[in-house]
Amino acid sequence: MTLPTSNESLARAQELLERLQGKLADLERAAESGETDGAVEDLAQIADIAKEIEGEVQRARQAADAGS
Repeated sequence: MTLPTSNESLARAQELLERLQGKLADLERAAESGETDGAVEDLAQIADIAKEIEGEVQRARQAADAGS
């Protein structure tokens, strides 16, 4: 298995950021409509996506440090 390049990791982080923005919009809608169950689920998904973004940024840094 080859490690992703820094550009690949940054592209993946960008995709995840777009998903995160969508989930934030979902959370806002849930909060406005009083759907607490939906809001809690959206928050959990936002946290998961944020962790994925952090991982991709770390991989991008490692790849950049390794020169790829």
